[in-house]
Amino acid sequence: MLNEFKKFISRGNVVELAVGIIIGAAFTGIVNSLVKDMLMPPIGWIMGGIDFSNYFISLSGGRYDSLAAAEAAGAATINYGRFINALINFLIVSGALFLIVRQVNRLHFMHKAEAGPSRQEVLLEEIRDALRARAATPDTAPPPDRPA
Repeated sequence: MLNEFKKFISRGNVVELAVGIIIGAAFTGIVNSLVKDMLMPPIGWIMGGIDFSNYFISLSGGRYDSLAAAEAAGAATINYGRFINALINFLIVSGALFLIVRQVNRLHFMHKAEAGPSRQEVLLEEIRDALRARAATPDTAPPPDRPA
């Protein structure tokens, strides 16, 4: 069982997946900071000083000046402002990943084009050329199954 686990772990896809998850976790911190510290303040300023993270609905019926005050009082709240921030995070992450995957695919295609034809393509071209040469040279004797 230990050998099977070693074989499973040493496969390339598993290692690549682990690296992707680690990079994704680090990338999440960067995106969260980008949204919270860079994007939301100008958006809030444009909208008249609105801070999305303080948008909430108090389910306990009390009136609170901020989400922090409601949480300190132990009030049950629906924090839709935090949801808006999470939605913006998602859109930024998915857009960034789209651009990254698109660029990697473009580089992969360019690398494949530079590598030249594959062995299979070369063999198929040789077969095609041999068939063309054979068709171009007239046979002097008819095939045995056809009458002369």
